[in-house]
Amino acid sequence: MTIHPTAVIEPGARIGEGCEIGAFAIIGPEVTLGDRVVVKSHAVITGWTDIGDETVVFPFAVIGEVPQDLKFRGEKTRLSIGKRNRIREGATMNVGTEGGGGITTVGDDCLFMTGSHVGHDAHVGHRVILANQAAVAGHCVIGDDVIIGGLSGIHQWVRIGHGAIIGAVTMVTNDVLPHGLVQGPRGELDGLNLVGLKRRGVERSEITALRAGYQMLAQGEGTFLDRARRLHDETESKHVTEMTDFILAATDRSFLTPK
Repeated sequence: MTIHPTAVIEPGARIGEGCEIGAFAIIGPEVTLGDRVVVKSHAVITGWTDIGDETVVFPFAVIGEVPQDLKFRGEKTRLSIGKRNRIREGATMNVGTEGGGGITTVGDDCLFMTGSHVGHDAHVGHRVILANQAAVAGHCVIGDDVIIGGLSGIHQWVRIGHGAIIGAVTMVTNDVLPHGLVQGPRGELDGLNLVGLKRRGVERSEITALRAGYQMLAQGEGTFLDRARRLHDETESKHVTEMTDFILAATDRSFLTPK
C-alpha cells in the first residue's frame, strides 16, 4: 500500500492490500477499506464504514459521517459501499439510523459525481449514476442501472425502479416505475427509458411488451392499482412483471403515473 506521510490513519482502521491514501486524507478507526481502494487527498472516511475493492474516493468527499437527522442520538449504525465505485469531489454519504434499519448501502460500479449526496438508510443498487449535485434523501431505494440527473432531488422514502432515468433539475416526490423516464421541475412520468433499454441489450419483444403494458397502465379501466393487478395476471414478459411487482409492493409513497 501507499500512504502519504500527512494522511491520518486512526488506530483500528483496516486497510486492504494495494490501497493508496493521499495527502491529508483521514481514515477513521472503524473504517474497513478493501483491496486497491484509492483515497485521494483531503478525503474523509469515518464512522462504521466498509468500502469494497477498487473503489476510488476523490478529494473532499466525506463518507460515513453522522446522518442529517435530528432524531439521531449517536446510535451504532453503518455504511456499506460495494466494489469499483467512483465517488467524486465533495460527494457525501451518511451512515444509517436506528429507526431506519441502521445501515446505508451502495452497490457496485456506481458513479457519484461532484457534490452528490446519499442520505441515511438509503439503499442504492448497482451501476447507478448520480450526476453533479444530485441528492438522494433518507430511506430511499434506488434500483440497479438508475441515472439521476444533475441538481435533482429524491424525496425521502421514494423508490426508483430498475433502469429508470431522472432528468436534470427535477424533484421526485413519488415512486418511479422500473424503466420510467421522469423529467420536469416537479417530476412527471413522461414515458419509458427506451434508450437505456436498448443500450442494455433488452430484446425488442420485451421492449414492445413494456410499451404495451405502459399504455395499459395509462389508459385501461379501473384504478391504477386495478390495472397493475390485471396486467400482472395477463403478462408473460419478465420486464412487465418486474414493473407490476414494483407497483404492487408495499410503499410509503404514491406513484408517478403515466399521462
